[in-house]
Amino acid sequence: MGILENKARARLFYKYLSRVYDTVNPYIWDDRMRNRALDWFDADRDDRVLDVGSGTGFATEGLLNHVDEVHALDQSMDQMERAFAKFGKRGKVRFYRGDAERLPFADDSFDKLWSSGSIEYWPNPVDALAEFRRVTKPGGTVLVVGPDYPKTKPFQKLADAIMLFYDAEEAERMFRGAGFSEMNHYIQQRHVGAPRAITTVATVPDGDVAARASDAEADRIDASAGD
Repeated sequence: MGILENKARARLFYKYLSRVYDTVNPYIWDDRMRNRALDWFDADRDDRVLDVGSGTGFATEGLLNHVDEVHALDQSMDQMERAFAKFGKRGKVRFYRGDAERLPFADDSFDKLWSSGSIEYWPNPVDALAEFRRVTKPGGTVLVVGPDYPKTKPFQKLADAIMLFYDAEEAERMFRGAGFSEMNHYIQQRHVGAPRAITTVATVPDGDVAARASDAEADRIDASAGD
């Protein structure tokens, strides 16, 4: 596990990175890459959308070109303060401070879920992806952007020491481990030689409604048996 796959260290890291994040970010994840991902996300104007790891609001800003309102969650107050300055606290963006692995929302709360530049800091990415599946309606889209695994040994060792980098095979494993069965993986890059991003676009299985109803019924029966 990399040194930044720790929530306390990640918060401290972003306390300082937040000051220059909007300057640095375009060299890794720019408007063109974001807009291509938004095409794959294919949100409708009235979709209820959650942006997990929303940070300073770069993705949120793009999402607002497609939907009327965005629900934005981040664990870093320093990053969120930058977003407040852009959008205000009571505008088209509703802010929440929270953890990707324990989302503070009920089942099926959102039509679509977006997360870019966040998965690399999660200690338990499969748990977070399972949470994404839980809060997104069956048939809804979950899009996750993370750093693609380097191709050379020296950079692989460096990447492994810092945070989560992963390839399409690992993305497939994580998403399937979280209960997804339908997904596509895309490699994005600002230009040749720049860091690559891996973008996964997954669909929440339609069977989740029945599965949740079955689980609820089983819980009810267990509770009755204990009376």
